[in-house]
Amino acid sequence: MNKVLIIGAGGVGTVVTHKIASVPEVFGDILLASRTKSKCDAIAAAVGGNRVKTAQTDAGNVPELTALIRSFQPDIVVNVALPYQDLTIMDACLEAGVSYLDTANYEPEDEAKFEYSRQWAYHDKFRQAGLTAILGCGFDPGVTGVFTAYAAKHYFDEIHYLDIVDCNAGDHGRPFATNFNPEINIREVTQKGKYWENGQWVYTQPHEIHRPLNYPEIGARESYLIYHEELESLVKNFPTLRRARFWMTFGQEYLTHLRVIQNIGMASIEPVTYQGMEIVPIRFLKAVLPNPADLGEHYTGSTSIGCRIRGVKDGQERAYCVYNNCSHEAAYRETGTQAVSYTTGVPAMIGAMMYLKGLWKQPGVFNVEQFDPDPFMEQLNLHGLPWNELHRTDPETD
Repeated sequence: MNKVLIIGAGGVGTVVTHKIASVPEVFGDILLASRTKSKCDAIAAAVGGNRVKTAQTDAGNVPELTALIRSFQPDIVVNVALPYQDLTIMDACLEAGVSYLDTANYEPEDEAKFEYSRQWAYHDKFRQAGLTAILGCGFDPGVTGVFTAYAAKHYFDEIHYLDIVDCNAGDHGRPFATNFNPEINIREVTQKGKYWENGQWVYTQPHEIHRPLNYPEIGARESYLIYHEELESLVKNFPTLRRARFWMTFGQEYLTHLRVIQNIGMASIEPVTYQGMEIVPIRFLKAVLPNPADLGEHYTGSTSIGCRIRGVKDGQERAYCVYNNCSHEAAYRETGTQAVSYTTGVPAMIGAMMYLKGLWKQPGVFNVEQFDPDPFMEQLNLHGLPWNELHRTDPETD
């Protein structure tokens, strides 16, 4: 029976563990590990049925992590820890001879810059070891790449224009909170914007470009052009793209809080000395902000994430939209988390399933859009993230 090691016990780790435990015909023994074992124990108790074993590990310590992997001997490691730890977990997987999957690309602690190049550099090592590494198997990145691959396979000869649109129309009732790790979230959304056009990257000031976009069953929401990691792999894997952009919604209250946080230096990743101690401001901020894993109980509304695509098929121009809407309330009822964690965790489970079924099993390092999208799309409908498609796009992103 297949064995899986999950690393990370936050909101996404909670969802991944619940969903993996719910598919016993694919996943046998489950081990959940993190720096704080008590968090793992609480998740295991919530899952119940003695389905999940737990362990303590430091995901930044390669020898310690390698020893854990060797002792458990999983078929795949699902990394839902911090992006800082991607490379050490990949190193441990290589050392122990186990395949790997994550949901977010590597980001160094001392520089707010995420890119796939550092992980792509592992391709030959994984290929030579006969192991598979699946990168970015959350929703965005993740499902958005699968959506694009599905469109390319079934509806387009060439994709020319891609807009990934991400709306959180939910309300958690807090004055300010982030929907995933505050340190990573704030670093991501305060960077300069970046999009692909005519064979090069175009840079913008943070939140400089914005416009209202219409989201299915939600309506118009002000959406901001930001850089998001899947653009890096999608423009590489779909070379016919003339333009690729990523849009995300932010409320005015959120942006006001974010602006104040930046203006007073609390978003800084540079250490400051306070009473003889070194403190990183953004990490102190993380400690006082609401824990994203605790937001689900009072969260209402839904997310809407999708791809709006234009290109040609049989010489004719065509437009296509594919998306998922996910209810915060439904996510909480099932897993005790909000929809942002749910939409990341479910695809991670499906990606691990694809590997264990031999459908996404190929030596080397790959992004999700490089695999066959069809079986993954089928499982989204079966495991809580049903998708819809429209053979048009809204004109705002044209």
